Amino acid sequence: MKYFSIPQQCVLFSVAAVLLGILYLKFYYQPISFPSEELVKEVVVEVSGEVRSPGVYLFNKPPTLSEAVGRAGGLKETAQFDIPSSSEILGTGILLIVTKESSQIPPLRPLSNEEHGEIKQQGIKIKISRMAANKLLVFSIPLDLNRVSMEDLCLIPGIGESLAQEVIAYRERRRGFRSVEDLRNVKGIGEKKWKAIKHFFTVTQPLRVDSSELKP
Repeated sequence: MKYFSIPQQCVLFSVAAVLLGILYLKFYYQPISFPSEELVKEVVVEVSGEVRSPGVYLFNKPPTLSEAVGRAGGLKETAQFDIPSSSEILGTGILLIVTKESSQIPPLRPLSNEEHGEIKQQGIKIKISRMAANKLLVFSIPLDLNRVSMEDLCLIPGIGESLAQEVIAYRERRRGFRSVEDLRNVKGIGEKKWKAIKHFFTVTQPLRVDSSELKP
């Protein structure tokens, strides 16, 4: 029987290892695919007030006002959304405050002496606001430099009360921030500090503060 020499055995083992590696890659190996940032980033909306299940809810895509209220269990009392408000698309970090209000309406007929002169009607209003700063930071949602308070600024690592006062003072002098880059001009914020805190902030357009009214 002919035996292979040690160098020949090493060559054979190397060839076998390569063949096994090729077979594994072809039939067993499945590369892990990482989803893009756009796909995994969720939209955060908080719903409070006159809904069955108040809380913070996550959506895979920006929800409509109607979808957000529906995720919170719907309204406590039966009411119908008007078309413009129900189809409004909500961005991340939005707070919906659902309230119930009574309105006075005149009577439809003359009333007797025993009857009251006005009738109360229950109405539902939804106010679109912004989630509290501490909740926004939990979900890695940037704070708006033109709306953030001094107390909220102190929640940011590396920002104390004195630096927060400088940020507010700069905002008042300039009548608002034009971009996050403007933080470079605030007294006490150097290049290193700016790079460390810039991702905590954004500058957005003024938030719409009017309410959407729902009639039962």
